[in-house]
Amino acid sequence: MNMIQSAKDQIAALTRAAYLAAAAEGVLPEGVETPVSVEIPKDTANGDYTTTFCLAAAKAMRKSPREVAQQLTARMNLQGSYFTGVEIAGPGFLNFRLDARWYAETVAAVRSEGERYGRGDALAGKRYMVEFVSANPTGPMHMGNARGGVLGDTLASVLDWNGAAVEREFYVNDAGNQIEKFAKSIEARYLQLIHGEDAVPFPEDGYHGDDIRELAQLYRAQNGDSLADKGTEERHAALSRFGLAHNLPKMKSDLARYGINFDTWFYESSLHESGYVAETVQALSDAGYTYERDGALWLRTADILRENLLRAGKKQADVDKLDLKDDVLRRANGFYTYFAADIAYHRNKFAVRGFDRVINIWGADHHGHVARLKGALDALGLDGTHCLDIVLMQLVKLVRDGETVRMSKRTGKAISLSDLLDEIPVDACRWFFNTKPDTQMEFDLGLAVREDSENPVYYVQYAHARICSLLRMLAEEGCTPRADADLTLASGEQERALIKELAAFPEELRMAARDYDPSYINRYLVSLAGAFHRFYNACRIKGEAEDVAAARLALAEATRRVLRNGLGILGVTAPEKM
Repeated sequence: MNMIQSAKDQIAALTRAAYLAAAAEGVLPEGVETPVSVEIPKDTANGDYTTTFCLAAAKAMRKSPREVAQQLTARMNLQGSYFTGVEIAGPGFLNFRLDARWYAETVAAVRSEGERYGRGDALAGKRYMVEFVSANPTGPMHMGNARGGVLGDTLASVLDWNGAAVEREFYVNDAGNQIEKFAKSIEARYLQLIHGEDAVPFPEDGYHGDDIRELAQLYRAQNGDSLADKGTEERHAALSRFGLAHNLPKMKSDLARYGINFDTWFYESSLHESGYVAETVQALSDAGYTYERDGALWLRTADILRENLLRAGKKQADVDKLDLKDDVLRRANGFYTYFAADIAYHRNKFAVRGFDRVINIWGADHHGHVARLKGALDALGLDGTHCLDIVLMQLVKLVRDGETVRMSKRTGKAISLSDLLDEIPVDACRWFFNTKPDTQMEFDLGLAVREDSENPVYYVQYAHARICSLLRMLAEEGCTPRADADLTLASGEQERALIKELAAFPEELRMAARDYDPSYINRYLVSLAGAFHRFYNACRIKGEAEDVAAARLALAEATRRVLRNGLGILGVTAPEKM
């Protein structure tokens, strides 16, 4: 149950009913359809909720906003509602104050819904796919994959909590130039083991990491020099198969250690082997969006993007200034480009597997690819503009003792996901990487392992453990949460502030899904933990009157549940002892 939305809906209904009553009496004009907008003011000293209806409707009514407000408050029937009173403020705001019933029902909702508290149905009936990580299987996963993994996994959980049927997918790039480069790199290290490093040059654009050396050594240990006299094509095929067979299980185990398990591992090679890439390119040709030049087949990307921009309301003169370019789909040698395969892959998501919405978590360096891919899907009649969403995440800056930790994939000195998890607890990694996607993040290795209130994940987990300890202590004394506790007795300032935080959880989840920003949950949990710590310091349970103690104990128990639910969405544990 979303008690915040319930309160807003009730204010809208009360305001509308008061207006209709005033219109029926002839003191306000009939027929005004202005919607009733309800907000929570930043300063709740003068009210818990406010509506600007009177200001918005005054012009249509040809009255001053305060006059409209006076007529409405005179006819506002709050009996049986969540509100004790309504007041006029400023130029015509209507401010509402919550009644004890709302607070009591909020705690009751948390207790009755338990592990389902916070779930909504806004996305019910919709099939979502979230594709994330999708790291090239040519080497270890690195810091960027660590951030994208958490953002994708947590966003999928947020969407699930909003009622969507969600699938997590990893796209395995096991075809194309990077696999050929992978094979050449292993080949060079393999032949160097046989003939000596000086005898075999290493490709300038090859993968220089130690992992390539290890794969070559492992292949030779298992198979000896059996490939030394084979042809290049046969050698490349064998080494790439071997490398992928070694790397992919390692990727899966590292991700599982990180708390991430994919529903589907989709292989790019399957699109080529099945002919789906060729079929997709032919569909674009049949639709009139391709042409041949210099032996290659090109997509009319510029025309597609131009049409989309004009359709979106952009001015012709502004569109003409853009440097729009076409893309190659099939090279002169007959091989399809990565872009062609990517179009086919996303066509498969919609046309074959029937997802209503597809979300990709990409690095910010893919920004220029977004409109091109959406446009290609539009050309195929799949409405990529509205059904494909790309969440672009910024870079990660790793800091230790105030100094930036340098990393380079090219030199083989990247900090891998596995290395990171050897140093930083999984809970801390998942918490800190779940930041707002479109902001560059600074990962402070020292802060991530601190055990004090400066470390937000520790601060939140400690609040949960503190409640568990409190419940254990009271249970030993025969005091356990009562189902019949009079929750209206939790009426002090800190108690009501905590209950308002509990009520906010479903709304935070809704906004996290709306904005594709799961970091809403991090910020919410820190705020909830703070509200609990203040409540704990201000409101005794042991030694209080029995009914008051029961109400406060019920509130503590409800807080524990919401902390556990929120941490679970983040993939972070909720410890009972710390």
